[in-house]
Amino acid sequence: MKIIVPMAGRGSRLRPHTLTIPKPLIPIAGKPIVQRLVEGIANVLEEKIDEIAFIISEDFGAEIEAKLKDIAKGLGAKSSIYYQDKPLGTGHAIMCAKRSLQGPAVIAYADTLFKADFKLDKDADAVMWVKQVDNPEAFGVVNLNDKGHITELVEKPKEFVSDLAVIGIYYFKDVSVLKTQLEKVIEENIMHGGEYQINDGIKKMRANGAIFKPGKVDEWMDCGNKHVTVETNSRMLKFIHEDNKEKLISSTVKIEDSEIIEPCFIGENVFLKNAKIGPNVSIGDGTVVDNCSIKNSLIQENAEITNAKLDKAMIGNFAKFNGNFTSLSIGDYSVLE
Repeated sequence: MKIIVPMAGRGSRLRPHTLTIPKPLIPIAGKPIVQRLVEGIANVLEEKIDEIAFIISEDFGAEIEAKLKDIAKGLGAKSSIYYQDKPLGTGHAIMCAKRSLQGPAVIAYADTLFKADFKLDKDADAVMWVKQVDNPEAFGVVNLNDKGHITELVEKPKEFVSDLAVIGIYYFKDVSVLKTQLEKVIEENIMHGGEYQINDGIKKMRANGAIFKPGKVDEWMDCGNKHVTVETNSRMLKFIHEDNKEKLISSTVKIEDSEIIEPCFIGENVFLKNAKIGPNVSIGDGTVVDNCSIKNSLIQENAEITNAKLDKAMIGNFAKFNGNFTSLSIGDYSVLE
């Protein structure tokens, strides 16, 4: 089984956090989004992952590529790196990895996390993972027939079609079939908004008789902007705390006159002094927190936070924040509320 991860976009809605690292490498509960994504997929599939193909922008650099290779290695999988040189849509991104498009595979976009406990129907030609939503007009949705097969895929319907939203994760029994249809999409220059879309390849597969079935997830968590990323961090901490399968607080944390209210992730060599931390806080390695109260927040590595009362905050690597500030140096896209 392969996992194909298109992730070439920088994530403009998460600036300034994505000015130095791509969005899929932003940590959620102590692990990069893309790592939590592929680990979650591996748990649902319950079988060995042979290869993880990452489709990235060439300017991500060697350090990011090394991190992605380590993520694949952690699942015992081969890593493949492909480059998408132009933002020409999901179909184009997938075709950038055409050497890996053969055999059974999952395609998953790296800005979505999920929680699921369903068995993948491997008799289907393909499975589209979906979640019931309250506002289907904001999403691509699927319609089902009385056999539970997907019969229709509609993008942001103005009139009600279904409340099953496509979350951006797909299983293909043989992904080369999708490859063939996407080649036709590109040859026929079928574009929407100047982009080639995976949906057009899926529609061609269905027109040729392919059976698509839904895989319903219990939770669907977005990481598109600061607000929902902080919320996703809080929800993920709750799930991990309840499952009790991951250690969230490092043994190297130094605590002085401080309180931790779980669930929290606290990384290596963090120093907490006169602080009240939690619930729902992630603090990256090497960060110092002094005289602060922090809840529902995500703080990355090697930051220095002093004299602060924070709620629903997101603070990047090597940032310095003093709640008693009088002198400021704030760059593009920064927000103080």
